[in-house]
Amino acid sequence: PLDNKEETAAAKCTQPCLGESLSISDLECSLCIRMFFEPVTTPCGHTFCKECLERCLDHRPNCPLCKQSLREYLRAGRYSPTVLLQDIMLAAFPTQLAERRELHQAEMAELSNLTKNIPIFVCTMSFPGIPCPLHVFEPRYRLMIRRCQESGSRRFGMCIFENGKSFADYGCMLEIRQVELLADGRSLVDTIGRQRFRVLSRGHRDGYHTADIEYLEDKKVSGEELQELQCLHESTYRLAQRFCEHGDLTSRHILMQHGPLPEKEEDIQASADGPTWCWWLISILPLDPSYQLNLLSCTSLRARLAQLQHILTALLQQPP
Repeated sequence: PLDNKEETAAAKCTQPCLGESLSISDLECSLCIRMFFEPVTTPCGHTFCKECLERCLDHRPNCPLCKQSLREYLRAGRYSPTVLLQDIMLAAFPTQLAERRELHQAEMAELSNLTKNIPIFVCTMSFPGIPCPLHVFEPRYRLMIRRCQESGSRRFGMCIFENGKSFADYGCMLEIRQVELLADGRSLVDTIGRQRFRVLSRGHRDGYHTADIEYLEDKKVSGEELQELQCLHESTYRLAQRFCEHGDLTSRHILMQHGPLPEKEEDIQASADGPTWCWWLISILPLDPSYQLNLLSCTSLRARLAQLQHILTALLQQPP
């Protein structure tokens, strides 16, 4: 049997041997041609970076190399790392592995920036404080949602489509609350509206839209102006209550779907986006998306309340 000194010498000998018998190219992912990062091995025996394989499975449920079906693998929704391969990389090429990890972290940091190159989902109107459930099936948006989760930001922008621009100049940040993965890779994503923003410039990343943005804030008022604003707020809220108690079929259906009118906030200027109940109302009223967009981009609470008062008065005058 080897004594301790000989054992250490033998262990030392295996390390250079491993480095000599392997080259970096043996540890490259065939999809990104970079050193494996979080390597996973498919049931058919092929190894890829976890992220690379996920991106391929967004498009079709087959192995990128041998085309064998990976439906069952996709359905399981869990990709276990190939531990032996990770250990070999750590033992043979620790410096290169550290560099690869740093590169990944830099990419994640770039993805978690919330004003530069933010991902944009071009779909529907969304509003501050209001839930926005989404069904995600397009490969580019599957990738986008996964990145929002992996980067830790859990946020992306929502804009509606606008002719000649690809998407509107104003939108709302959405925060992912929960993601339910379906067996075929689609997902049901529960999000809620956060801050409103204005688009400064447009871009692309891997098939989905991105934008540099600035956040919107309602203009603050004080003194006499604030007293007038509070009166307008009170009277508009009473109209909203009347509309919700109107009792016709449509409003009953709305309340079943969206829940009751939110409580009136004490401090109407506490939030940069103004009272949530206004956004709730804007989301349920029978308004054209372009009109909703005007209300979303408006940074005067007074103007927004005046518009709502005008709409509610007109709706309440209609026979049920």
